[in-house]
Amino acid sequence: MKPDILIVDDVVDNLRILSQTLKEQDYKVRSANNGATALEVAERVIPDLILLDIRMPGVDGYSVCHQLKLNPNTKHIPIIFLSALDDVADKIRAFEVGGVDYIIKPFKVAEVLARVKNQISLQDAKREIVQLNQKLTQLNQQLEQKVQIRTEELSIKNQQLESVNRDLLKEIKAREKAEKKLLKDAWYDQLTDLPNRSFLLREIAESLQNNINDPHNTFALLFIDVDRFQVINDSYGYGVGDEILVELAKLLAKNISYQDVLARLGSDEFAILLKNVSDSEYVCHVATKINQQLKSSLRLRDRTFFISVSIGIAHGSSHYEKAFHLLRDADIAMHRAKEKGKSCYEVFKEKMYLETLKNTELEHDLRLALKQKQFHLNYQPIVDLQQNTLVGFEALVRWQHPHKGIISPGEFIPLAEKIGLIVPLSDWILEEACQQLSSWQHKFAHDPNISTLTISVNIASSHLKETNFLEKLELTLKKVDLDPKYLKLEITERALVDSNHDTNNLLTEIKQRSIELSIDDFGTGYSSLSYLHCFPIDNLKIDRSFIDNLDSHGESYELVKTIVILAHNLKMKVVAEGIETKEQLEYLRSLGCEYAQGYFLSKPLPAEDVEIRLLQGSSYFK
Repeated sequence: MKPDILIVDDVVDNLRILSQTLKEQDYKVRSANNGATALEVAERVIPDLILLDIRMPGVDGYSVCHQLKLNPNTKHIPIIFLSALDDVADKIRAFEVGGVDYIIKPFKVAEVLARVKNQISLQDAKREIVQLNQKLTQLNQQLEQKVQIRTEELSIKNQQLESVNRDLLKEIKAREKAEKKLLKDAWYDQLTDLPNRSFLLREIAESLQNNINDPHNTFALLFIDVDRFQVINDSYGYGVGDEILVELAKLLAKNISYQDVLARLGSDEFAILLKNVSDSEYVCHVATKINQQLKSSLRLRDRTFFISVSIGIAHGSSHYEKAFHLLRDADIAMHRAKEKGKSCYEVFKEKMYLETLKNTELEHDLRLALKQKQFHLNYQPIVDLQQNTLVGFEALVRWQHPHKGIISPGEFIPLAEKIGLIVPLSDWILEEACQQLSSWQHKFAHDPNISTLTISVNIASSHLKETNFLEKLELTLKKVDLDPKYLKLEITERALVDSNHDTNNLLTEIKQRSIELSIDDFGTGYSSLSYLHCFPIDNLKIDRSFIDNLDSHGESYELVKTIVILAHNLKMKVVAEGIETKEQLEYLRSLGCEYAQGYFLSKPLPAEDVEIRLLQGSSYFK
């Protein structure tokens, strides 16, 4: 019988691709485009496996999984989450509600097939175990019957004793062999023969109990994740990836004693439970030693591979109530090590967990903020330094949280990029800013100094990568009735460094529509000087960090001077950000900088305050 798979996703393309792919692999496929429908479909005909999206309108993936696990009829269905959310808190929550696996979007078809095949195989194995147990029970009953029959026969025919004993011995050995196989499948990883997650959690629970009984019986857990392992799978295939994992398991085994436990948690994740730890320095020494060993290249299939790992360390203590909590904290520390720069280790601290909870709460609030329209725009004036006139505004997004007040863009913008909300947020900012400028142009049409003002809007690199970005941009300008020549799009240096041929073509098409392009925060960490001449950029915005210490004899002065000369040589105009003193303004004017913005000229203002000042006159220059 074909395995029955239910796909739950509100994105039609995802349903189509997954359904077609799985049907080609001879699976029976059903689909649902929301959580409520998924619950009805799963209850009506129970599937063998569910591929479940997290972010869906109405009932989200977490709630669907939770309800399925509460239902006696569906609680045994394995659920693989499919999500663009890559944060450790998302993974933790997915496994806590009952998920068996977690695949990051955009997914690779080969990876999905491999994960599905593994889960279907696991379900088959579980069914075989049940059948085997039933068969073992039947064998036991049959054995008892046979013993009785053989005993009766022995009383009559002693000469048959040797034959009967041989038969019994064979059946007993077959039973022992079956029991050993069941035990291995339940507690060990099939690829590496290492203990699996279940085995490790049992050992951690035992260590926790030993620590309660004897506080001197200390231990620690190392959570190990291979850096950029998906690149190896994508480049060389999962077969090579599996061989590397086997070799890595052998290397890790060299760093533990007989009493310690090395386990494979799944995919490219391993863990080491160090027992009877003398001090924290020893644990750090083990982590350092592992990273040192991995600095040597790995030779496999006539190829050289360089791999590194990020390690999270959590020290066991009596304040842990459950083994999973220690594993969770080590996982959190591992992700901090990745953020720190990979190929290193990080020791868990309580504040990491609190920050994870805070980020989870902030993510929840951010999703609500978009729906409940908690965002608004402020507008910071941009001044022509040579004419002392207002030439435009930069639109800056602000989040007015209903309970926490104003939340800094530096806090929620990176989170929006991380969880995939930056595009819808950027869409709203672009339309809102263009709508506001259009409104001012119509209201002050009699004043030529105001009707020609421009609006600058920041565009995230992920926004530029949208295949329909240009189409959405044109529709927005048409909707709000704004001439494209009054719009300036600001992109980061990072977007240029990471750009490809398609990005360059897109920027060229934007330019052809009379929309100006600016590089925002120039000089803040990415060496894009060699890229500048390759792109159709109009303006270069100098980051405020260069302006803060600007004086006529300092290093910042020479850097700003160099940037201005470079921009002018490339036929670009220069905008200086963060002007806070008259001296800074004069230095920039003397260097030939065309435009400036900053608190000395004006702080970012709500639209209503801007309008009041426009009624009084268009000059903001002090």
